[in-house]
Amino acid sequence: MALPTRPLGSTGLNITTLGFGSWALGGSGWFYNLGAQDDSDSLATIGHALELGVNWIDTAAVYGLGHSEEVVGRALRDLPQAEWPFVFTKCGLVWDENDKSKEPRRVLKPDSIRRECEASLRRLGVERIDLYQLHWPDQTGTALEDSWATMIRLVEEGKVRALGVSNFNVELLEQCEAIRHVDSLQPPFSLINRAAAESEIPWCANHQMGVICYSPLQSGLLTESFTDVSRLGEKDWRRTAPDFQEPNLRRTLNLRDSLRPIARRHATLISSIAIGWVLACPGVTGAIVGARNPAQLDGWIDAASLQLSEMDIAEIQSAIHTTEAGSGPTHFVATAASAKKV
Repeated sequence: MALPTRPLGSTGLNITTLGFGSWALGGSGWFYNLGAQDDSDSLATIGHALELGVNWIDTAAVYGLGHSEEVVGRALRDLPQAEWPFVFTKCGLVWDENDKSKEPRRVLKPDSIRRECEASLRRLGVERIDLYQLHWPDQTGTALEDSWATMIRLVEEGKVRALGVSNFNVELLEQCEAIRHVDSLQPPFSLINRAAAESEIPWCANHQMGVICYSPLQSGLLTESFTDVSRLGEKDWRRTAPDFQEPNLRRTLNLRDSLRPIARRHATLISSIAIGWVLACPGVTGAIVGARNPAQLDGWIDAASLQLSEMDIAEIQSAIHTTEAGSGPTHFVATAASAKKV
């Protein structure tokens, strides 16, 4: 199955508008876990994503404290190398081996980055990571210039193809860009968390930088299947997250439900409309969407080719105003160039 693709900045990589997010594949037992996950389900889901045409997987060392990368590596071993998807991963969240339930620390020390890269290459079973990203800004006092210089050396050594950052603001992007071009940014971006549309995404567009957005479904809130917090696992981090508490929760669910008429017009699901809105934003290259089983993939895959009309966008803008859900800009103009990409 062929899905639309867009160039990831100036990297030469053409990626499908939807990428497979493997956060949940890490399973339970770590701070930001999404609950227990069976590896056989994970492998089947990855396989189905590739069958549907998705050509990139986003993971991170911290997801399951290495386990997500291991599962992705197992999936790759079952495929001829010519059929491998692009593999994107991240470094910089370091966990305590003596207490794996503790929140990981944000560490971008050069020696730590190098150790993480070597470990990721080993777990994934690859010789080169297609996109290596700094997961979060550093908390240890390490100079960003030193962290970025280490990332550059990993490219020079052939261990990494392209360099990106995640959760960086414009000021940090500018610091990196002054040393070496930043190939991509991975910001949170959804109908609820719209802040990146005001500054980071336009900045990236002006600097030929790819943008791959995470949490376009706001951790499952913008799906038909979410009902209430009580159905989440006891150790699921979302139970205590602000978005899952009142009054935020009710406002979000009201916005989600307001998307039903648009979904009916397009003969699709609410989740696809929410993702389609993200993809319609000028400057966005792709969206990362997770799934625990193959059926969940079928629920949002058509968002890759969905074309929202100006009327759809206006209706969504009105719903944001009415429900007062989330924060950030409520409207953008889908340019002709972005419309062709969707």
